[in-house]
Amino acid sequence: MKDSVAEEHLYLDFSHQYRDSIFPLHTSVSLFLLSYCDCKLFKVFLVPTGEDVGAQFVTKNLLGDLEVHLISRCQLPVVVQSCCLPAVVVKDGKFCRAGLSVVLRHIIQKTYEADPSKKDVLELLGFKKTCLKACAEVSQWTRLCEISIPLAVEGYLTASPEHCQTIPPDILKLERKLGEPVRVHNDDKIRRQKLQQQKAGAKAAVPVLGKEAREEGKTVEMHEHPLPSLELSIAFSKLLVQEVSDAVSREAPHIRRTKTSDLPVLDHVFAEGLYFTLADIVLLPCIHQFLVSSKKQGRNLVNLPLISSWYRRVQEVPGVKKAAGKCHMEFLQLPELMSAPEEQLQDFSSVPDELEEENEDSHFIGGPRPTMTKLMENGIEAKFAPHPCPSWTLDWSNLPSAVSPGEGKMSRDRALRKQQQLNNLVAVVTKLAKPGDVIVDFCSGGGHVGIVLAHMMPSCQVVLIENKELSLMRAKDRSDELGLNNIWFIQANLDYFNGTFNIGVALHACGVATDMVIEHCIKARAAFVISPCCYGFIQNTVKFKYPRSHQFKEILSYKEHMILCRFADQTAVQLPPERRLIGKQCMGLVDLDRAWAAEERNYSVQVISMEPESCSPKNNMFVGVPT
Repeated sequence: MKDSVAEEHLYLDFSHQYRDSIFPLHTSVSLFLLSYCDCKLFKVFLVPTGEDVGAQFVTKNLLGDLEVHLISRCQLPVVVQSCCLPAVVVKDGKFCRAGLSVVLRHIIQKTYEADPSKKDVLELLGFKKTCLKACAEVSQWTRLCEISIPLAVEGYLTASPEHCQTIPPDILKLERKLGEPVRVHNDDKIRRQKLQQQKAGAKAAVPVLGKEAREEGKTVEMHEHPLPSLELSIAFSKLLVQEVSDAVSREAPHIRRTKTSDLPVLDHVFAEGLYFTLADIVLLPCIHQFLVSSKKQGRNLVNLPLISSWYRRVQEVPGVKKAAGKCHMEFLQLPELMSAPEEQLQDFSSVPDELEEENEDSHFIGGPRPTMTKLMENGIEAKFAPHPCPSWTLDWSNLPSAVSPGEGKMSRDRALRKQQQLNNLVAVVTKLAKPGDVIVDFCSGGGHVGIVLAHMMPSCQVVLIENKELSLMRAKDRSDELGLNNIWFIQANLDYFNGTFNIGVALHACGVATDMVIEHCIKARAAFVISPCCYGFIQNTVKFKYPRSHQFKEILSYKEHMILCRFADQTAVQLPPERRLIGKQCMGLVDLDRAWAAEERNYSVQVISMEPESCSPKNNMFVGVPT
């Protein structure tokens, strides 16, 4: 194990304890992962949400081998006070990680860095280490695991008996997900192996994991299971660091010639497919509490055969029962359930899918012109306000090299364009800001905007928020080189930042992220200076529906608005000038819709073109001020 790992502080909410779990469930999930990883690298603090929680009550009922401390919310580091918990921060540091998925992924990475022999822990991050990496706003799967299931279970446990008669829709959605075909990176090869096994008509010997077989070094028992079992063979052979037998891996010639469309689908073994990942760790404490409560109410789980099978299977993963024991989780021994007749099953298709497109009867011809004409007939055209300071520029030649975006691998031309983009944002922010203001650089990436602002305005506090760890670490390195003391770094999705601030900025916030930043600023009654990007990625989400403003909603359907968004991305320099002009007009219309939506909430908003326009194909800029 590596030595001299910097101590980090982990802060977890604590509202109450119920049965064998600590609430909110995000805290139970975090503690369960620490137990599974056998991780002692973090000093753990519980932050009571109420005033009547005694230290003796908490510590007596917590993990036996994990030291836990109580701390009040007002005693949290200031940067942590701006975030939703769970959160991790280096002691006395200004770099904070917040939100369940970000924190859990960090625990896994730190555990492996401290002890590289724990490869099974690193495998929790899945193929290409992307498990639960996508933010919940754009990933339905992350949202289901990180937000919807924990909240659904917490609601189920606190509901009155008459409201507990129906299974929560998000639990049904998980059951539906477990029934979908599995897609993995070597999908075709495994499906051919499954076809060969089926044609052979033989039973496969599947490893059945005994009590902590791997830890105790016991021989793994082999039992005969009826088909299909190839998925189990592959899943558990990976957990046991074994290879699938040659008999399974070799393909007959007629199997190799089979069309992909004729291959059998793969069934779920674990939550994300064939392999045990962080998603299973997140779901287990939640589903466990739901099943325990359902059993106490005498509920028949016939409608949840896949969740029941998954629950039994996860218990057999090496290390899971040991971790559960530390957390005082007493697993249920569920009988094997068969799927109920179709008429007895609840209609899974009735489970709402928030991201389904509206079924509108939209009659329009493809391309942006009919939509643009429709808006013009109603007196709506792209409007651009004059630039407040078109010739303003930073004196880049006299700034420290670490301030310049040219630091790194940028070409000279790209660095110049980036400087021009920064000139536009910084010029407006310096006009809006006053000493003592808190300025938040949303979607900060490598910190190009935030570092310039922190350097130029030492009397203001600058906060960089970014979901990508490597980008934020590069920003911190540049900040450390400059010796900046007025800057914080938060690795989190936007939803996990809840601090107060005066100005929000974002340079090229991608797709829906622009609307998320605007929403954050409006809730904080903060001014905003935002340059949008990636209009083609705009789509309806759980929180945002398009068009945004009442004026646009009265004229355009969602699909017509999407036409504008798709063509707003047609502004690349290599495109014909006429096409770029149409793209610019579409950008202006999409952003006019956003501006009017903000004005409906008592903001004054201008849409401005950056100077020079050649600094970026995406050269629009919002300036919004609360009225």
